[in-house]
Amino acid sequence: MWKVPTFKLLSGHTIPLVGFGSYLIDGERQTKEVLDKALSAGYRLIDTAAMYGNEQDIGLALKELLPKHNLKREDVFITSKLYPSDHGDQAKNALAESLRKLQSGYIDLYLIHWPGVYGISSRSSENAKLRAASWASLVKAKKEGLVRDIGVSNYTVRHLKELLDNCCGVKPVVNQVEWHPGCHQADLKEFCEREGILLQAYMSLGGSGNKSLLGEPFVVKVAEKLGKQPAQVLLRWSVQQNVAVIPKSRSKEHMEANINLDFVIPDEDMVLLGRRKQEKFDWDPNSVK
Repeated sequence: MWKVPTFKLLSGHTIPLVGFGSYLIDGERQTKEVLDKALSAGYRLIDTAAMYGNEQDIGLALKELLPKHNLKREDVFITSKLYPSDHGDQAKNALAESLRKLQSGYIDLYLIHWPGVYGISSRSSENAKLRAASWASLVKAKKEGLVRDIGVSNYTVRHLKELLDNCCGVKPVVNQVEWHPGCHQADLKEFCEREGILLQAYMSLGGSGNKSLLGEPFVVKVAEKLGKQPAQVLLRWSVQQNVAVIPKSRSKEHMEANINLDFVIPDEDMVLLGRRKQEKFDWDPNSVK
């Protein structure tokens, strides 16, 4: 089994570059079955969010599965995220609620899920005020030991610069964004690298249906050349650029393939993949003031 590489965060803690995404996985039975397969396949990072509605199911599953797989809490990296309705001074309380549902003494990484606030116009200056208050609240939670590291998701360079100017002495360690050959911003990657912030990709395989990149000719061509699956090529394309990935799957075979990225994509094929027409498949944070 390929040993998943890790990245040393600004705090000194390490994070696996390949993790398991839990979006759309819910229900106590399904969550337990899926996480059992994921842990067996070698995943040691589980990504969730208050928005996903599965934190409690994940907490219950891990309570039973960790001993089964001879693992301790510290062997598994857990990420969760702030619901966009919980921005402001109450962010620490929202984190504490996620902690309670996960039945864990701490969360490894907690992200502000979205720079905007539900119920407030994306053009309102209140967004900036409330996300700043959220960050200050999460810094308090970090100092109290509720969370090891804090970061953001869907932040643009503009949002990051604003945060870094008033980060209460704690810089974000991760920025989780949509990232794949069809959506990758060089300026964002360069900024994060310069600041020591890890870029973590979601939607690494593109969207669903006709937005999926799995069947696109340029992806299939590289996969056939390397003797790999299209999903493996798309995931390796990110990891090879030191961008972390959190693919989701309910299939044991897909889970095992998605974490087995022990190969190298030649430079010319990396360039070919990156030439794909750029478009946003998911929500666009550029509109949030």
